Amino acid sequence: MNKGKITKVSGPLIEASGLSDANIYDVVEVSKDKLIGEIIEMRGDVASIQVYEDTTGIGPGDEVVSTGHPLSVELGPGMLERMYDGIQRPLERLEDLAGEFLKRGVTSPALDREKVWEFKALAKVGDELLAGDILGEVEETSIITHRIMLPYGIEGRVKEIKSGEFKIEDTIAIIETKDGNKEVSMLQKWPVRQARPVKKKIDPVEMLVTGQRVIDTFFPVAKGGTAAIPGPFGSGKTVIQHQIAKFADADIVIYVGCGERGNEMTDVLNEFPELVDPKTGESIMKRTVLIANTSNMPVAAREASIYTGVTLAEYFRDMGYNVAMMADSTSRWAEALREMSGRLEEMPGDEGYPAYLASRVADFYERAGIVEVLGSKSEIGSLSLIGAVSPPGGDLSEPVTQATLRIVKVFWGLDYDLSYQRHFPAINWLTSYSLYQDKMDEYIDKEVNEDFSKNRKRSMSLLQQEQGLQEVVRLVGRDALSDDDKLKLDVTRSLREDFLQQNAFHDVDSYCSLTKQEKMLAIILYNYDKSLEALQNGVELDKIEKLPVIDKITRLKLTSEDELERIDQVKEEIDKQIEELIREA
Repeated sequence: MNKGKITKVSGPLIEASGLSDANIYDVVEVSKDKLIGEIIEMRGDVASIQVYEDTTGIGPGDEVVSTGHPLSVELGPGMLERMYDGIQRPLERLEDLAGEFLKRGVTSPALDREKVWEFKALAKVGDELLAGDILGEVEETSIITHRIMLPYGIEGRVKEIKSGEFKIEDTIAIIETKDGNKEVSMLQKWPVRQARPVKKKIDPVEMLVTGQRVIDTFFPVAKGGTAAIPGPFGSGKTVIQHQIAKFADADIVIYVGCGERGNEMTDVLNEFPELVDPKTGESIMKRTVLIANTSNMPVAAREASIYTGVTLAEYFRDMGYNVAMMADSTSRWAEALREMSGRLEEMPGDEGYPAYLASRVADFYERAGIVEVLGSKSEIGSLSLIGAVSPPGGDLSEPVTQATLRIVKVFWGLDYDLSYQRHFPAINWLTSYSLYQDKMDEYIDKEVNEDFSKNRKRSMSLLQQEQGLQEVVRLVGRDALSDDDKLKLDVTRSLREDFLQQNAFHDVDSYCSLTKQEKMLAIILYNYDKSLEALQNGVELDKIEKLPVIDKITRLKLTSEDELERIDQVKEEIDKQIEELIREA
């Protein structure tokens, strides 16, 4: 164990000499309080250490002890339904130990050492196993089975394995390897800055259904894909991430609140246990891990929280699950990088961010993907990464947003003007894009309806034409438009207000299945086509705009998933009312 002495303290950054045998990224214990820190720079025997707790009261001469291990997380049964801080300390347990306000130096293992789990062995004595192969299962929650995998770096023949009740540190199997017998428990550890290995990455072709109409229909993300949500303060980034965390068809959700306001994480804590998963009917928390590093917590731990979250996500992906991770927000993570870089006196890049900002952002998002996991069987798992970006003043040309957009494939651009008009989600349909669009069109046409992508393209074309027509209206007024163009403005208003707008706090409208999305979009366009037909047959536009069926189209979003046949009845009413107008004309 390598020991040194503190020579300098600068906020969360300290320097210590006498650590010549330590390595970069080693975890250290600082002072008699044993505060956790991480070596981020070495110059001779002088180490620069970022401390994950408040450094008040620490001074030159205090002792620093290197543990010889990099910052790692504990992986095993007991992670789901938990809430951790940025370095995987369980916050509920810390509250029991220290009260409502965290005290320095208080720590606790991430996983409960005393809890007994029912382990069901799937491998048998004599089986030849590779790293990543499944040894057995544990029923972690009522909806998620935790698959105990053979740790990376171990392969060989199963000498002994048994089912039964075990604590996570108990030996469940003995593997005969070429280096001798290895005892295996349910507990694994993994360094957070190192991506977990896979056999190979696969081209993503399946859609991550979020239940949000503007996303699924117009700017879809694939399972194993990456997306960014940049937007100014108050434009709804956090609510969109909450919605995706609640309703995305992922098996596991990892939600990281990185540098966000404490009240937002409180909302997550209060809401998630009460929310019911639409697929299972159970609480959403049974498939969720929360990582909270709020804005008043130490800035160095904010930088670590993103890596902690993505490592937990990779572990569940390696079991063959589809995992979605929300990072809210990567701007706060980048600000932590900037602060530590400034204290290290590194050469600043754009707006004071470190020169390596773009490569760090790329390293993070590159850990997403749909992959063939390690092991002798061809299991497929996916990890989708969705990061919010909070550019100062909504300026999308700032470094964090630009570095993110260079690497992610989906851009959901939030617009302050839309949020000011109370149009939520405030995703601007003219500036946003998805590079998965062609593959997702094929997927959705096959899974839902062969006309879905055709209707989507037509709707997007109408919304783009609306922008030009609105310019004319602003200059010379609506009366200068032809009836055809006025009708086009009517249908685009319907697309905006009846389809793109979605109430995150409404029991029914909060989630919208792909089938319902397809039917709603088709009925809006069908009404437009029938109205055009009526115009060509001499019907006045005023009469078309006053049809009673228009109100029913507006209320389609409030149709529950069990009553979708009502949408087909609206189609019959459109036919009936338009034909009546044509007869009168």
